[in-house]
Amino acid sequence: MPTNRIITLLCILSFGLLSSCESEETQLLNAENNISDQQMIWDVEILASDDFQGRKPGTEGEKKTINFLADSYKQIGLLPAVNGSYFQEVPLVEIKGMPDSSMTINCNGRDIVLERNKDFAAQSRHLEKQISIKDKEIVFCGYGIVAPKYNWNDYKNVDIKGKVALVLVNDPGFDSNDPKLFQGKSMTYYGRWTYKYEEAARQGAEACIIIHNSAAAGYPWSVVENSNSETEVYLKAKDGYKSRCKVEAWVQEAVADSLLRCANTSLEEAKAMALAKDFSPIDLDAKMTYALQNQWKDITSHNVIGYIPGTSQKDECLIYSAHWDHLGIGDTIKGDSIYNGAVDNGTSIACMLEIARAFKSMKKKPKRSILFFAPTAEESGLNGSAYYVEHPVFPLDKTVANINMELMLPFGPMKDVMITGYGQSNMDELVKEFAKKQDREVLPDNHPERGMYFRSDQYSFAKKGIPALFAKGNIISRKHGKEWMQQKETKWIQENYHKPSDEFELSMDFRGIRQDAQLFFLIGWKIANEKERPIVYPNNPW
Repeated sequence: MPTNRIITLLCILSFGLLSSCESEETQLLNAENNISDQQMIWDVEILASDDFQGRKPGTEGEKKTINFLADSYKQIGLLPAVNGSYFQEVPLVEIKGMPDSSMTINCNGRDIVLERNKDFAAQSRHLEKQISIKDKEIVFCGYGIVAPKYNWNDYKNVDIKGKVALVLVNDPGFDSNDPKLFQGKSMTYYGRWTYKYEEAARQGAEACIIIHNSAAAGYPWSVVENSNSETEVYLKAKDGYKSRCKVEAWVQEAVADSLLRCANTSLEEAKAMALAKDFSPIDLDAKMTYALQNQWKDITSHNVIGYIPGTSQKDECLIYSAHWDHLGIGDTIKGDSIYNGAVDNGTSIACMLEIARAFKSMKKKPKRSILFFAPTAEESGLNGSAYYVEHPVFPLDKTVANINMELMLPFGPMKDVMITGYGQSNMDELVKEFAKKQDREVLPDNHPERGMYFRSDQYSFAKKGIPALFAKGNIISRKHGKEWMQQKETKWIQENYHKPSDEFELSMDFRGIRQDAQLFFLIGWKIANEKERPIVYPNNPW
């Protein structure tokens, strides 16, 4: 063999030997450094394009989205997780509501006519063609909460069956300024609109109306309008949702004040009364009349799931999640009707894909399996993740943790890591460990009253006792500081959240999301390889 060929062969063999001996620390550093904000930009630009039609479940936009994700998983090298497929079928029902444009409230013998979207928003999950409520008594039921844990029952001393429950959004802790009442300013699940409707139905109410307040809800009235679109999707229910209230509605505060004045009180006075544990519901001298029609069809949507098999503990898994869906095509705002969802939740999907690429670049494989989970129908109530936890790929007792990504704002590098649901598990300590290496401080959610922990897919896992982390840089811009960042976030929520203007823009700065992806990758690597599993702390607020 010629000398030059021998030298070349020796060089190749030496390089291979050196590569195989590369330390885990070096591999991690290389994988971390290879996480690319440019790749995330490319992914978001595709996912948030008009061609994807707002990524609504059951539409052509879904087909394009899930095929894009499956192709990405395949290119990365993730294995199909569902019987040889990346797709887990999720049975949904799509309900197209045709609500009356007005609602009539008879107050002390005088009719008050409310205008849809301006004064109220309403839907029904009942699979019935004609749904009507006629002259049903309205009762103010405080916060609409029954919580033995907090020794609280807003429905005591009242029979609400066949009537309309009018309730406040959030929970008593928000309005009381008492840190010992419920969880103080931090919303519990009892404060969520989903709970209000669930509890009113359990009490036998014919309808439930939530009084909107932007600060207490965590979003403006426009979000209520856009989220209560004519067409919604839900998990299929065996009873056709007959166990739910006939009508689930929202009203503006000014409307609620008018209704309460039917009982010679005001919204302000009623709120004060509702803060007392001995509060009793107030019968209003008011009756509601409303009608709507429903059309529906069964549809099959899809969770998209790929995985990296573990080695010595491959029967256990860590789940990364980021929902793929958004609101589709809806009401036109400023000439645009496509709700592209660039930030909600395109940035998070792109972040998850980069984490998957980082794991696959490691020559050393994780001990536990790593699942990459893109659920459907999050926007209509965490439906995809709720279905998954009832039909898991890995048994729940083998699912050691969930790291969920949601609403990652592309405003550049952050000085903080904000944990929503701070104090739920010892995963907080892992965040602190790796955030310190990034010269970042760990902070609790600075808007706990918004209840974000209950508004994204990690809650589906948390309810099942699985440690679930929801974190991101969100409070302090490294370059511009805290006040600047909080102004940017507030403006984004007011102007873009659940609106067509949530679009990809070339000015977006993904360096902060890259930083978060690196953080979540390192946390996940440690969880995947440590002997001990993360643990949930007791006394969670649900």
